[in-house]
Amino acid sequence: MKMKMSWMGLVLGLVLLMAVSSDAGPFGPNQPVNCCFKFDTSKIPESEILEIVKTDSHCPVPGY
Repeated sequence: MKMKMSWMGLVLGLVLLMAVSSDAGPFGPNQPVNCCFKFDTSKIPESEILEIVKTDSHCPVPGY
């Protein structure tokens, strides 16, 4: 019985180590990180615009 508990502890420890050191995240490798889900439709003065960035083609809503 003591030997089974040692093996179980070793296996659980290795699984925990693999999970902690994994590169897995909430998104898959081909998923965009920066998507816009809400857009402002009001007119913005050109002098206030500092940068325009097109959203990724994989985003559910196109940026422009």
